[in-house]
Amino acid sequence: MSSKFDSYQKRRLASSYISVVISIALVLFMVGVLGLIVLKSTKVANYVKEKVAITLFIKDNVTQKQIKTFRESLLKEEFTKKAIYISKTQAAKKYSKEIGEDFLEFLGENPLKNGIDIYLKADYVTPEKVAALEQKFSKNLFVADVSYDKPLINLLTKNIKRISFWLLIISGFFTLIAMILINSSIRLSIYAKRFNIKTMQMVGATKGFIRRPFIWRSIKLGMLGAVLALIGLAVLVYYLDKYIPSLDFLEDYNTLAYIVGGVILSALIITWLSTFFATQRFLNLKTDELYY
Repeated sequence: MSSKFDSYQKRRLASSYISVVISIALVLFMVGVLGLIVLKSTKVANYVKEKVAITLFIKDNVTQKQIKTFRESLLKEEFTKKAIYISKTQAAKKYSKEIGEDFLEFLGENPLKNGIDIYLKADYVTPEKVAALEQKFSKNLFVADVSYDKPLINLLTKNIKRISFWLLIISGFFTLIAMILINSSIRLSIYAKRFNIKTMQMVGATKGFIRRPFIWRSIKLGMLGAVLALIGLAVLVYYLDKYIPSLDFLEDYNTLAYIVGGVILSALIITWLSTFFATQRFLNLKTDELYY
Protein backbone atom coordinates (compact mmCIF):
# COMPACT_ATOMS: atom_id res chain seq x y z
CA MET A 1 0.00 0.00 0.00
CA SER A 2 2.86 2.31 0.96
CA SER A 3 4.62 1.44 -2.31
CA LYS A 4 1.57 2.45 -4.34
CA PHE A 5 1.24 5.70 -2.40
CA ASP A 6 4.94 6.51 -2.96
CA SER A 7 4.55 5.75 -6.66
CA TYR A 8 1.51 8.00 -6.81
CA GLN A 9 3.40 10.80 -5.05
CA LYS A 10 6.34 10.50 -7.46
CA ARG A 11 4.04 10.63 -10.49
CA ARG A 12 2.26 13.64 -9.01
CA LEU A 13 5.58 15.38 -8.31
CA ALA A 14 6.89 14.60 -11.81
CA SER A 15 3.68 15.94 -13.30
CA SER A 16 4.07 19.09 -11.22
CA TYR A 17 7.66 19.59 -12.43
CA ILE A 18 6.65 19.04 -16.06
CA SER A 19 3.88 21.62 -15.78
CA VAL A 20 6.33 24.10 -14.23
CA VAL A 21 8.86 23.55 -17.04
CA ILE A 22 6.20 23.92 -19.75
CA SER A 23 4.80 27.06 -18.11
CA ILE A 24 8.27 28.60 -17.84
CA ALA A 25 9.11 27.63 -21.45
CA LEU A 26 5.91 29.15 -22.85
CA VAL A 27 6.31 32.36 -20.88
CA LEU A 28 10.00 32.73 -21.78
CA PHE A 29 9.18 32.03 -25.43
CA MET A 30 6.65 34.86 -25.30
CA VAL A 31 9.22 37.15 -23.63
CA GLY A 32 11.79 36.19 -26.29
CA VAL A 33 9.38 36.98 -29.13
CA LEU A 34 8.59 40.34 -27.56
CA GLY A 35 12.31 41.06 -27.14
CA LEU A 36 12.88 40.17 -30.77
CA ILE A 37 10.15 42.58 -31.84
CA VAL A 38 11.55 45.39 -29.68
CA LEU A 39 15.14 44.94 -30.84
CA LYS A 40 14.22 44.54 -34.49
CA SER A 41 11.88 47.51 -34.39
CA THR A 42 14.83 49.60 -33.21
CA LYS A 43 16.95 48.31 -36.07
CA VAL A 44 14.18 48.98 -38.60
CA ALA A 45 13.71 52.49 -37.18
CA ASN A 46 17.45 53.16 -37.44
CA TYR A 47 17.48 51.77 -40.98
CA VAL A 48 14.70 54.18 -41.99
CA LYS A 49 16.42 57.11 -40.25
CA GLU A 50 19.69 56.45 -42.03
CA LYS A 51 17.93 56.79 -45.38
CA VAL A 52 17.31 60.48 -44.62
CA ALA A 53 19.84 62.78 -46.32
CA ILE A 54 20.94 66.38 -46.03
CA THR A 55 21.89 67.80 -49.44
CA LEU A 56 24.64 70.41 -49.57
CA PHE A 57 24.60 72.42 -52.81
CA ILE A 58 28.13 73.55 -53.65
CA LYS A 59 28.97 77.01 -55.00
CA ASP A 60 29.94 77.19 -58.68
CA ASN A 61 33.41 78.62 -57.98
CA VAL A 62 34.48 75.63 -55.88
CA THR A 63 36.94 73.34 -57.69
CA GLN A 64 36.66 69.56 -57.94
CA LYS A 65 39.75 69.18 -55.76
CA GLN A 66 38.16 71.32 -53.05
CA ILE A 67 34.91 69.34 -53.29
CA LYS A 68 36.84 66.09 -52.90
CA THR A 69 38.66 67.42 -49.82
CA PHE A 70 35.40 68.74 -48.38
CA ARG A 71 33.67 65.36 -48.88
CA GLU A 72 36.56 63.52 -47.21
CA SER A 73 36.32 65.85 -44.22
CA LEU A 74 32.57 65.13 -43.99
CA LEU A 75 33.21 61.38 -43.94
CA LYS A 76 35.36 61.85 -40.82
CA GLU A 77 32.56 63.58 -38.93
CA GLU A 78 30.88 61.51 -36.18
CA PHE A 79 27.39 62.21 -37.53
CA THR A 80 28.11 60.95 -41.08
CA LYS A 81 27.00 57.48 -42.19
CA LYS A 82 28.03 58.12 -45.79
CA ALA A 83 28.52 61.10 -48.11
CA ILE A 84 27.82 60.83 -51.83
CA TYR A 85 28.95 63.44 -54.35
CA ILE A 86 26.48 64.16 -57.17
CA SER A 87 27.73 66.38 -59.98
CA LYS A 88 25.42 68.86 -61.70
CA THR A 89 25.58 66.66 -64.84
CA GLN A 90 24.44 63.59 -62.92
CA ALA A 91 21.69 65.60 -61.24
CA ALA A 92 20.47 66.88 -64.63
CA LYS A 93 20.31 63.34 -66.06
CA LYS A 94 18.41 62.10 -63.03
CA TYR A 95 15.93 64.99 -63.14
CA SER A 96 15.39 64.57 -66.91
CA LYS A 97 14.64 60.89 -66.36
CA GLU A 98 12.12 61.71 -63.63
CA ILE A 99 10.18 64.27 -65.72
CA GLY A 100 10.50 62.23 -68.93
CA GLU A 101 12.18 64.89 -71.07
CA ASP A 102 15.50 66.69 -71.40
CA PHE A 103 14.91 70.10 -69.78
CA LEU A 104 18.40 71.27 -70.83
CA GLU A 105 17.20 71.57 -74.44
CA PHE A 106 14.82 74.34 -73.37
CA LEU A 107 17.19 76.16 -71.02
CA GLY A 108 20.39 75.80 -73.01
CA GLU A 109 22.47 75.51 -69.83
CA ASN A 110 22.45 73.47 -66.65
CA PRO A 111 21.02 75.57 -63.76
CA LEU A 112 21.66 72.83 -61.19
CA LYS A 113 24.58 72.76 -58.78
CA ASN A 114 27.05 70.15 -57.68
CA GLY A 115 25.92 68.57 -54.43
CA ILE A 116 26.85 66.22 -51.64
CA ASP A 117 24.20 64.03 -50.04
CA ILE A 118 25.06 63.35 -46.39
CA TYR A 119 23.31 60.33 -44.90
CA LEU A 120 23.31 60.74 -41.13
CA LYS A 121 23.71 58.13 -38.42
CA ALA A 122 20.40 57.27 -36.76
CA ASP A 123 21.18 59.08 -33.49
CA TYR A 124 21.50 62.39 -35.35
CA VAL A 125 18.21 62.19 -37.24
CA THR A 126 16.15 64.40 -34.94
CA PRO A 127 14.66 67.84 -35.71
CA GLU A 128 17.00 69.57 -33.24
CA LYS A 129 20.24 67.93 -34.37
CA VAL A 130 19.48 68.27 -38.07
CA ALA A 131 18.61 71.95 -37.58
CA ALA A 132 21.93 72.46 -35.79
CA LEU A 133 23.77 70.78 -38.68
CA GLU A 134 21.89 72.96 -41.17
CA GLN A 135 23.13 76.09 -39.40
CA LYS A 136 26.66 74.70 -39.30
CA PHE A 137 26.73 73.91 -43.03
CA SER A 138 25.10 77.20 -43.99
CA LYS A 139 28.17 79.01 -42.62
CA ASN A 140 30.57 76.92 -44.73
CA LEU A 141 32.30 78.88 -47.51
CA PHE A 142 31.79 76.06 -50.04
CA VAL A 143 28.05 75.62 -49.43
CA ALA A 144 25.50 77.65 -51.43
CA ASP A 145 22.41 76.08 -49.87
CA VAL A 146 21.30 73.29 -47.53
CA SER A 147 18.23 71.17 -48.24
CA TYR A 148 16.48 68.36 -46.36
CA ASP A 149 12.97 67.04 -45.83
CA LYS A 150 12.07 68.73 -42.54
CA PRO A 151 8.41 67.48 -42.35
CA LEU A 152 9.62 63.90 -42.92
CA ILE A 153 12.14 64.10 -40.08
CA ASN A 154 9.51 65.58 -37.72
CA LEU A 155 6.98 62.89 -38.65
CA LEU A 156 9.58 60.12 -38.39
CA THR A 157 10.75 61.24 -34.95
CA LYS A 158 7.19 61.61 -33.65
CA ASN A 159 6.06 58.18 -34.88
CA ILE A 160 9.16 56.38 -33.63
CA LYS A 161 8.72 57.90 -30.16
CA ARG A 162 5.07 56.86 -30.15
CA ILE A 163 5.84 53.29 -31.24
CA SER A 164 8.72 53.01 -28.73
CA PHE A 165 6.43 54.19 -25.92
CA TRP A 166 3.76 51.59 -26.66
CA LEU A 167 6.35 48.85 -27.10
CA LEU A 168 7.72 49.75 -23.68
CA ILE A 169 4.22 49.57 -22.14
CA ILE A 170 3.50 46.22 -23.81
CA SER A 171 6.92 44.86 -22.77
CA GLY A 172 6.29 45.83 -19.16
CA PHE A 173 2.82 44.29 -19.24
CA PHE A 174 4.01 40.96 -20.66
CA THR A 175 6.99 40.86 -18.29
CA LEU A 176 4.57 41.26 -15.37
CA ILE A 177 2.36 38.47 -16.74
CA ALA A 178 5.45 36.29 -17.18
CA MET A 179 6.49 36.77 -13.57
CA ILE A 180 2.96 36.09 -12.29
CA LEU A 181 2.58 32.87 -14.35
CA ILE A 182 5.98 31.48 -13.44
CA ASN A 183 5.49 32.47 -9.80
CA SER A 184 2.12 30.70 -9.70
CA SER A 185 3.56 27.51 -11.20
CA ILE A 186 6.48 27.42 -8.77
CA ARG A 187 4.25 28.16 -5.78
CA LEU A 188 2.00 25.24 -6.71
CA SER A 189 5.01 22.89 -6.86
CA ILE A 190 6.25 24.13 -3.46
CA TYR A 191 2.74 23.91 -2.00
CA ALA A 192 2.92 20.13 -2.37
CA LYS A 193 6.00 20.16 -0.13
CA ARG A 194 4.62 22.48 2.55
CA PHE A 195 4.44 19.76 5.21
CA ASN A 196 8.05 18.74 4.56
CA ILE A 197 9.06 22.40 4.94
CA LYS A 198 7.29 22.69 8.28
CA THR A 199 8.72 19.35 9.52
CA MET A 200 12.28 20.46 8.72
CA GLN A 201 11.62 23.76 10.45
CA MET A 202 10.31 22.02 13.56
CA VAL A 203 13.47 19.90 13.92
CA GLY A 204 15.64 23.01 13.90
CA ALA A 205 16.61 23.56 10.25
CA THR A 206 17.28 27.20 9.38
CA LYS A 207 15.24 29.03 6.77
CA GLY A 208 18.24 29.34 4.47
CA PHE A 209 18.95 25.59 4.71
CA ILE A 210 15.33 24.72 3.93
CA ARG A 211 15.06 27.24 1.12
CA ARG A 212 18.30 26.30 -0.68
CA PRO A 213 17.26 22.99 -2.33
CA PHE A 214 13.96 24.50 -3.49
CA ILE A 215 15.78 27.41 -5.11
CA TRP A 216 18.30 25.15 -6.85
CA ARG A 217 15.54 22.85 -8.10
CA SER A 218 13.54 25.80 -9.45
CA ILE A 219 16.62 27.23 -11.16
CA LYS A 220 17.23 23.86 -12.84
CA LEU A 221 13.60 23.74 -13.96
CA GLY A 222 13.93 27.35 -15.15
CA MET A 223 17.05 26.52 -17.19
CA LEU A 224 15.27 23.55 -18.75
CA GLY A 225 12.33 25.81 -19.60
CA ALA A 226 14.77 28.38 -21.03
CA VAL A 227 16.36 25.73 -23.27
CA LEU A 228 12.93 24.71 -24.60
CA ALA A 229 12.01 28.37 -25.16
CA LEU A 230 15.28 29.00 -27.03
CA ILE A 231 14.67 25.96 -29.25
CA GLY A 232 11.24 27.37 -30.11
CA LEU A 233 12.75 30.81 -30.77
CA ALA A 234 15.46 29.28 -32.96
CA VAL A 235 12.80 27.64 -35.14
CA LEU A 236 10.85 30.92 -35.30
CA VAL A 237 13.96 32.94 -36.24
CA TYR A 238 14.89 30.41 -38.93
CA TYR A 239 11.51 30.72 -40.65
CA LEU A 240 11.39 34.50 -40.23
CA ASP A 241 14.81 34.78 -41.87
CA LYS A 242 13.61 32.46 -44.64
CA TYR A 243 10.46 34.45 -45.44
CA ILE A 244 11.70 37.97 -44.51
CA PRO A 245 15.39 37.87 -45.53
CA SER A 246 15.69 41.68 -45.64
CA LEU A 247 15.73 41.85 -41.82
CA ASP A 248 18.80 39.57 -41.56
CA PHE A 249 17.63 37.66 -38.49
CA LEU A 250 20.34 34.98 -38.64
CA GLU A 251 23.14 37.44 -39.39
CA ASP A 252 22.22 39.87 -36.62
CA TYR A 253 24.43 38.29 -33.96
CA ASN A 254 24.01 41.13 -31.47
CA THR A 255 20.23 40.77 -31.42
CA LEU A 256 20.46 36.97 -31.13
CA ALA A 257 22.95 37.31 -28.27
CA TYR A 258 20.64 39.74 -26.46
CA ILE A 259 17.67 37.40 -26.89
CA VAL A 260 19.57 34.33 -25.63
CA GLY A 261 21.06 36.25 -22.71
CA GLY A 262 17.72 37.87 -21.87
CA VAL A 263 15.83 34.55 -21.83
CA ILE A 264 18.44 32.84 -19.64
CA LEU A 265 18.72 35.82 -17.27
CA SER A 266 14.91 36.08 -17.03
CA ALA A 267 14.71 32.38 -16.16
CA LEU A 268 17.33 32.76 -13.42
CA ILE A 269 15.91 35.92 -11.86
CA ILE A 270 12.21 35.03 -12.01
CA THR A 271 12.63 31.45 -10.72
CA TRP A 272 14.96 32.57 -7.93
CA LEU A 273 12.67 35.36 -6.74
CA SER A 274 9.50 33.28 -7.08
CA THR A 275 10.97 30.36 -5.12
CA PHE A 276 12.42 32.63 -2.44
CA PHE A 277 9.11 34.34 -1.71
CA ALA A 278 7.05 31.15 -2.08
CA THR A 279 9.17 29.24 0.44
CA GLN A 280 9.24 32.27 2.71
CA ARG A 281 5.46 32.28 2.77
CA PHE A 282 5.24 28.64 3.88
CA LEU A 283 8.08 29.09 6.37
CA ASN A 284 6.11 31.87 8.06
CA LEU A 285 2.86 29.88 8.26
CA LYS A 286 1.72 28.28 11.47
CA THR A 287 1.18 24.51 11.51
CA ASP A 288 -2.62 24.72 11.57
CA GLU A 289 -2.55 27.11 8.58
CA LEU A 290 -0.95 24.52 6.32
CA TYR A 291 -4.32 22.82 5.77
CA TYR A 292 -5.91 25.90 4.16
